[in-house]
Amino acid sequence: MTKLSRILRKSILMAAAILYMLSTGFSQDADTVMNVKAKDGWNFGGLPVLSFDSDLGFQYGVLGSIYHYGDGSRYPEFDHRFYVEASWFTKGSGIFRFAYESDRLIKGIRLNFDISYIPDDAYDFLGFNGYEAVYNQGWTDQDDDSYKTRAFYKLSRKMFKTRVDFAGKLAVDHLFWTAGMEYYNVEISSVDIDKFNKGKSEEDMLPSTDSLPGLYENYQNWNLIPSNQNTGGNVFGIKAGLMYDSRNTRAHPTKGIWTEVGVFYAPSFANDVDNGYLKIYATHRQYLSIIKDRLTFAYRIGYQTSIVNEAPWYAEQFIITSELRGSTSEGLGGGKTLRGIKRNRVVGDGVVYGNLELRLKVVFFKLIGQNFYIGLNGFVDGGQVVKLIPTKEQVDLLPEGNSVFPVEPIEKTDYFDLGAEKMHTSYGAGLRIAMNENFIIAVDYGRVMSDKDGGSGIYIGLNYLF
Repeated sequence: MTKLSRILRKSILMAAAILYMLSTGFSQDADTVMNVKAKDGWNFGGLPVLSFDSDLGFQYGVLGSIYHYGDGSRYPEFDHRFYVEASWFTKGSGIFRFAYESDRLIKGIRLNFDISYIPDDAYDFLGFNGYEAVYNQGWTDQDDDSYKTRAFYKLSRKMFKTRVDFAGKLAVDHLFWTAGMEYYNVEISSVDIDKFNKGKSEEDMLPSTDSLPGLYENYQNWNLIPSNQNTGGNVFGIKAGLMYDSRNTRAHPTKGIWTEVGVFYAPSFANDVDNGYLKIYATHRQYLSIIKDRLTFAYRIGYQTSIVNEAPWYAEQFIITSELRGSTSEGLGGGKTLRGIKRNRVVGDGVVYGNLELRLKVVFFKLIGQNFYIGLNGFVDGGQVVKLIPTKEQVDLLPEGNSVFPVEPIEKTDYFDLGAEKMHTSYGAGLRIAMNENFIIAVDYGRVMSDKDGGSGIYIGLNYLF
């Protein structure tokens, strides 16, 4: 665990203790504490973005949401929501996103639109099929005797995406039809080592991928990545399904169910693949009120798999849903699926995943004319590949002990553990600061239960996970 991780973990735990003491000191009853004033008209929430990564550089930018609540009669439901994010790392990575959501633009239909450009100079690539791909943490740790390069499990990915989703009511209460389209242009290449080395001392410089290939380069050489998919491609798909939604609110439900099932079809003529493919997906979320408007237990179970052909390797990590809650919907692993587990640690042609959360609203207050609350949450996350990306045939053909690259011989056990895949789990806690119920600043800290999945992760963003 890094020094920054330890500091942030202690900060979250300290905040939890302080907030608990504050909450027990309130003498007002819950109705008095939570007597919030309905908002109407326009409302804005914004947040600066500032961070540092030793390889990516400084990150700076802004993100914010603009809400229109109409006459306020539906508060905290809104009529229109606009979201803008622009952030940039000094060495090239970033997020540039615009999103819009409304159920009033088209009568009787909820519309979600998203367009983003996300260049990532250090995108995580840890192989296929979870534990069947061995993850060696020491290879990226400069203090470890087995150190190779910090970029070993990285590649460069530039992604443009746009999607539009629709939902409309059916005759049965709480039942909706869903439909949508998604397009991705994915450009993949090796990490730009020269860019990473700029300004570094000699001992911190990274070797070139020619002299020391990373996992992405190895997978190409071993034919685990098809030669016609090496550099990514276009992904276009249409989806349709059914959704049941009885939640009492959208941003932080305290009771109700949200369940969807659907199909995602990517035709060959609109994709850079020889054959089109079809996936099915299902997600179930439920929210159980333990203490009214204070304490909620929430859980999510998700499943998706190909039923006709297979998606290209660069699209297998996309988690299909009719309701996007962040700049991307990818995993498994990372801040949007399995917190604490390395991003993209659990990638397969079919996956199942789940999240359990206990959510507590601790403190309610008013500031600058806005309604605020501060909350805490504890969680357990888990996921597993249930349909493998075919690798066994190619792995069996690799000559163990022979030099595929001039720099070192190949030991299969360093890279593969076929048949080892099982459930990946993590746990952690988080902090929420919410303004007017909808603009929610989120901080989560997650830890793995197996060091095969990494160590820990800290995630700062917006919204509850689900």
